[in-house]
Amino acid sequence: MRYSLVADAYERIEATTKRLEMTDYLVELLKKTPKTVIDKVVYLTQGKLYPDFIGIEIGIAEKLAVKAVAKATGRSEEKIEADLKQTGDLGETAQKFLENKQQVTFFPQPLTVERVYETLDKIAKSTGAGSVDQKLNLLAGLLADAEPKEAKYLIRTVTGKLRVGIADMTVLDALAIAYGGGKDLRPLFERAYNVSSDLGRVAKTVVESGPEALKNFSVSLGEPIRPMLAERLSSPKEILEKLGGICIAEYKYDGERVQVHKNGGEVTLFSRRLENITSQYPDAVEIVMESLIPEKVIFEAECVAVDVDTGEMKPFQELMHRRRKYGIQEAAKENPVSLFMFDVLYVDGRDLTLETYPVRHKILQTIAKKHDRIRVANSIIADNPEKLEKFFEEAIENGCEGLICKSIREDSVYQAGARGWLWIKYKRDYKSEMRDTVDLVVVGAFHGRGKRAGTYGALLLAAYNPKKDEYETVCKCGSGFTDEDLANIPKMMSAHQMLHRHPRVESKLEADVWFEPKIVLEIIGAEITLSPIHTCAENVLREGSGLAIRFPRFTGKFRSDKAAEDATTVDEIVEMYRSQLKTIES
Repeated sequence: MRYSLVADAYERIEATTKRLEMTDYLVELLKKTPKTVIDKVVYLTQGKLYPDFIGIEIGIAEKLAVKAVAKATGRSEEKIEADLKQTGDLGETAQKFLENKQQVTFFPQPLTVERVYETLDKIAKSTGAGSVDQKLNLLAGLLADAEPKEAKYLIRTVTGKLRVGIADMTVLDALAIAYGGGKDLRPLFERAYNVSSDLGRVAKTVVESGPEALKNFSVSLGEPIRPMLAERLSSPKEILEKLGGICIAEYKYDGERVQVHKNGGEVTLFSRRLENITSQYPDAVEIVMESLIPEKVIFEAECVAVDVDTGEMKPFQELMHRRRKYGIQEAAKENPVSLFMFDVLYVDGRDLTLETYPVRHKILQTIAKKHDRIRVANSIIADNPEKLEKFFEEAIENGCEGLICKSIREDSVYQAGARGWLWIKYKRDYKSEMRDTVDLVVVGAFHGRGKRAGTYGALLLAAYNPKKDEYETVCKCGSGFTDEDLANIPKMMSAHQMLHRHPRVESKLEADVWFEPKIVLEIIGAEITLSPIHTCAENVLREGSGLAIRFPRFTGKFRSDKAAEDATTVDEIVEMYRSQLKTIES
């Protein structure tokens, strides 16, 4: 398959701000794609070579990519860098120089998807002495044979800045339309993806064997299950009404959510973003090996930093010192962790995801031997608001964020990859002001003035709408940032900068700079109000109005553990607003 077909599709997708058009263009591309490379095209469209949990990244630094463009075009690195300063996009610069390249390639070979993928795979796996030169030569070789448009997307792919606006849910829609006859079969595609976290394998399976084959996807050790997510409500009374009058309430610990896979003598830890983070928690691996009884098991836990002398839990920020490549053993000594287990999904060949929560919870209590640093999350069965409120206060006093209240009804299965009313967060007592934090996605920025000249004066932040798979703006935030934050944020955001508003962002405001929705910040505000200028829950509560956070302030917490799709949802913002009204009225 010619790579030019892929580049053409990317160009059309990038040029539109309409999600339906994006999906249509992707459907066209998938229908043109041969069975032999369908998985490769899907991975490349995700901007990767393998699912995240494999842990293989292309990893070309911009400086090395500049050298490759210079080598392929016969221009100096200085000229490439000068143009890059103007465009802000090395892909655009590569396209421009390929259109007027001085280096002549004799007998160029048209790029195929197979060649592009195999070459990028070699680049990703190249390590050790001489690997930098090898990567440079491999990339320059591809660029030398590339058409200008192909070069643009090759460079963006290898530098991790593809930015065509395609999310996993859009790919699932396109696959269902292209190979399932329409969106009616979308749940089947989504279930296969939710239990495998491998979009390429889903595509390969359906193209080779048809949609029925997706029913054979099952929970497998070594393949993370996409995590189940919780909704949020504001009071014990509302929570119990939603859960049928009774629930299991568990402590919500202030740590990092991990999915642990134990397969005999091998233990793997995955983050909520499905990344393999085993190397960052060698002490957690040791704890699992010492304490877990089943030979094969998948369970979920909150990984919490603890003071081993006092047994007290440390805040989330302390745990983030563990997210590093070097000095891991020293970090483990400074901030050792404990595991608080809250669900079990698989035990010795038995898939538990379709079992009710009471069944899973009972099994969870049998899978580990007694150990100081691993235990089942503290929980109670609550059947009245007073009992739930008292347990909530106890959780706060013990250093937790609040509670997760879980349904115990017959439909309380593990909804992989979904946010629903089977799990409900109860984090803070919402009074007439906004006392709880929210996690919002950076979608744009406004240039600073005065002391902030040369950086951003404010960030445009959005909540996630899972029904539409879009981000709806809820505030402009310019408070709470340190001088260091203000200096670092433009550098952090440069990898996600776009020339126009992202297709999945709904905004009435015109930002000075637009970003791909990737970075999540923790925000606190004074209250939530109706707003004519923000799109969060627009027309839900009042015609022509959305919701906005008044006087938002950055807490200092970058939520690197959360994907954009894990941000606070529009429905949660609506519930927080409604609870404020009830409190004021009472």
